[in-house]
Amino acid sequence: MIFAACIHLLICYLSPVKQAGPFKIPEMRKISADIIFPADAAPLENGVIVCDEEGKILRIGPASDFDPAAIEKYEGTIVPGFINAHCHLELSFMKGAIPEKTGLISFVKHVIAIRDRFSKEEEMAAIEAAETEMIANGIVAVGDISNDQRSFAQKSRGRLRYHTFVELFDLGPEMTGEALKKGKKVMEAARLIPSSSASLTPHAPYSCTPRLIRETDRLTLKGKGILSIHMQEQEDENRLFTEKKGAWIQFLHDMGCSDTWIEAGAKSSLQYLLPLLSPGNKKLFVHNTFCSAEDIDFAMENGGEVYWVFCPNANLYIEDRLPDYPLFLRKGAKGCIGSDSLASNQRLCIWSEIKQIKTHYPEIPLETLLTWASINGAEALGMDAELGSIRPGKKPGLVLIEGLGSLQDSIRDTQIKRLV
Repeated sequence: MIFAACIHLLICYLSPVKQAGPFKIPEMRKISADIIFPADAAPLENGVIVCDEEGKILRIGPASDFDPAAIEKYEGTIVPGFINAHCHLELSFMKGAIPEKTGLISFVKHVIAIRDRFSKEEEMAAIEAAETEMIANGIVAVGDISNDQRSFAQKSRGRLRYHTFVELFDLGPEMTGEALKKGKKVMEAARLIPSSSASLTPHAPYSCTPRLIRETDRLTLKGKGILSIHMQEQEDENRLFTEKKGAWIQFLHDMGCSDTWIEAGAKSSLQYLLPLLSPGNKKLFVHNTFCSAEDIDFAMENGGEVYWVFCPNANLYIEDRLPDYPLFLRKGAKGCIGSDSLASNQRLCIWSEIKQIKTHYPEIPLETLLTWASINGAEALGMDAELGSIRPGKKPGLVLIEGLGSLQDSIRDTQIKRLV
């Protein structure tokens, strides 16, 4: 009797499996290369990464632990999927429309002038193509700036992870209320994008009144707690707050805005801005082309959690100048890498940005730049629990750098290939 009951229970237990078809063993990939760069651990020579069909890392170990016949072997270096810490996906339709090396103020005026000249179809096609380009170039997550909702339909497809920075600016006290109202509306829509996060942020010191900066900071502190602020991209930005002189004063006048809200006497634009922000919000300072050693010290001592996002190709496109990267390294600053937009860049490719930095500063170790492009970016965007490093339990994506058999090799002729 007991035996019959056990047989009956076994039949009942197995019957749903039978109805659903034969049991499928999850597929696993065993991937190897000359070097594996985990980003949060020491590089591993001839290691093997085991991942499931969804890209989740199950194990990392030496090749000797595995059957050679079961291993996908590649020549080169495997790194985590890249984090694009600063992008303007919504400006993708402006590719090639703005002349190079004319300076930031000229660039901003061009963006304002042509922003609404394209059809909806042209905008959407360019945004989709730009996202496809990022995916092909090994990017898995993006810190993306949005002034409106035109990129949200593409983001909602879920092909990349996004933290959307809903960017506010007012250029004068009379515009502050409307800027906040518009920003809150865009923010509501951004929060509906699946598998993504969002926060409000001020655009830059020269484009936001103190009231807008404080209010945006306060509202952000209640939510995700991440700000992304364009910082010291152009030399006259500092003069605006040290002397109340320079090209930005004329820009405000050209835009029909008052400069009464600006006061001279700060040591730099960064040191003017930072006291307006709470230490509780994480801060991504973007570009930093004219940032001094004193500014870096001030931010690291008073800013709470600060990340420095570098977009070298855009800096050369607009101002034809790069930040002093070795200075940031000497200060122990946490760097990240962004592509900026196709309005200011030829490609949305983090590996291209790394190549640019290495061309001008070959003394910077490749390991440092890969760390900026992976785990640092993931931490900055609050995505490091899943992305940014090759570690069991994460789904970081895997990118092969073809032609890089050693981290000391030249990267000039290397290419990247997305594996996972």
